Amino acid sequence: MTLNLRLAAALCVALSLCALLAVPANFPALGGDARLTLAVFALATCAWIGTPVDDTYIALGAGLALTATGVISSDTLFGTLGDATVWLLICAFVLAAAVARTGLAGRAAAFLVGGARTVRQLTHLTTAALVVTAFAVPATSGRAALALPVFLALAKALADRRRLVVMLALLFPTVILLSAVATLIGAGAHLITVSVLWEATGDRIGFTQWLLLGLPLAVASSHLAAETVLLTTTRRADREGPVHITAEEIQRHSESPVTGPWTRAEKRCALLLATVVALWCSEPLHQVSPAVVALIGAVVASSPALGTVGLKDALKTVPWSLLLFMAATMAMGVALADSGAAKWLVSGLPGHVGPAVFLGVVVAVSTAAHLVLQSRSARSSVLVPLVVAAAVGAGVNPVTAALASTAAAGFCHTLPASAKPVTLFSDVPGVPTYTPRDLLRLSAVLAPLTAALVLFFAAAVWPLLGVPVTR
Repeated sequence: MTLNLRLAAALCVALSLCALLAVPANFPALGGDARLTLAVFALATCAWIGTPVDDTYIALGAGLALTATGVISSDTLFGTLGDATVWLLICAFVLAAAVARTGLAGRAAAFLVGGARTVRQLTHLTTAALVVTAFAVPATSGRAALALPVFLALAKALADRRRLVVMLALLFPTVILLSAVATLIGAGAHLITVSVLWEATGDRIGFTQWLLLGLPLAVASSHLAAETVLLTTTRRADREGPVHITAEEIQRHSESPVTGPWTRAEKRCALLLATVVALWCSEPLHQVSPAVVALIGAVVASSPALGTVGLKDALKTVPWSLLLFMAATMAMGVALADSGAAKWLVSGLPGHVGPAVFLGVVVAVSTAAHLVLQSRSARSSVLVPLVVAAAVGAGVNPVTAALASTAAAGFCHTLPASAKPVTLFSDVPGVPTYTPRDLLRLSAVLAPLTAALVLFFAAAVWPLLGVPVTR
């Protein structure tokens, strides 16, 4: 569908919905605030789907419209920028800038990948290394940019084995996207989910609980995806030959040393990062907010005496557009919940749907949503408030439903434009990479596998970790 057709279709749908909501006789159970909220929500969603306008601009416009019409207060709109999760993400990006400046990522890559002797070992060691980066670099696009030099080094070392290079090109974005669920800071969508849950139900998911629930799923889905990429992209003959990646080959694409004695800056940064992650994981013991821990780490990382990056330089790496988008969509979520719009939207759903069927529908819709909404944060902004409201009516634990939706929405591999990491690795100058046909072939296998894995965790694993299917 061309851009003009998408725009026309989205405009027709949005105006039709607004016209229906404008007639008082339609939907008598809806109050005035709920009608306004649904109209703004419909316009924003159609604009995200059908227009090239920046997602953040649309979200800010929606938040402003809800404030100007009195659905939410200005304090609610502006207060979302001061939310602890927003500060957590800002400080996490400052810490990531400090890590990137020291070159620790190159050392880690040389250490892990250099031990591979077979193609399958290389695939799974690379996967393990990419999963670990979820703790050091927030947002999938930042991790993709950090991993690109490592991929280039591997591609040059395997230049005579084209299929393996294509396999690695597909492996990197696939694992980066699926492993993001490991941590709360892995994607902006996670912070939106946490905020919606807190506003709608009063349930607060901290860094430690998310880690406990998300890390096992991230490891399982990443290695399952790695094996799927390997089998769908290469032939048996490609997988039988030995591989040997040297540190010198990785060094050619790294500005910092990947071998030899560690510098003082590297030691300080590694110690700081380990301390911050340890404090995040031990939150139940010391009761210090993850945002406060991150702020302390960011101050130390950018300090003149102990830091490895200047504060001004570190703040330039923060995706301020993403933060504004998150704040605006948090305000939209508050409006959906407080106005009664979300409750009304799900009131027409079948009343006696079992938890298994409900979760199956949620996971299926969330997995397919990337075909309509390319922004991961936008998908959570649209889906999670509705899923949480519907879960209460279906007797399903809202935390389980929201986590399942968010985890399933992390699958976005079908098209080159479905996610920024997929776009980045689809066109690397001078290196053979994957085609849209390769993505479609992988998605046909991986989409049902990841959806089934999320359902398995929601039904069998998360209850063992303190999050039951029903309440």
